[in-house]
Amino acid sequence: MRDFRKLQIWNEGIELVISTYSITNTFPKEEKFGLCSQMKRASVSIPSNIAEGCSRNSEIEFKRFLEISMGSAFELETQTIIAERLGYISMKDLNVELKSVNELQRKINSLISKIKSDL
Repeated sequence: MRDFRKLQIWNEGIELVISTYSITNTFPKEEKFGLCSQMKRASVSIPSNIAEGCSRNSEIEFKRFLEISMGSAFELETQTIIAERLGYISMKDLNVELKSVNELQRKINSLISKIKSDL
């Protein structure tokens, strides 16, 4: 069993959650149960699935949870773009958030690739 707290991708995922919560706090009230909620859930899912994967006993299972985490990162990327197009966030905030999301996607993908090559 791995210590997820020591994984850089988990820590960066937590930072992304904090950033996402900060951004969504400025959304209109009518989005509280819509896009705002979707973005919060997707962001929380990223480090949560990394942590859950660390509890698994096989590399195959760990990889599967990393892939789920990657899917959540792509969901968050899409939802962030939607938020900008709806005028809920600025282009500057979009670029900052997407930079973080894309960097995390790259790192998760790198770990998935490493696990695949080790199997």
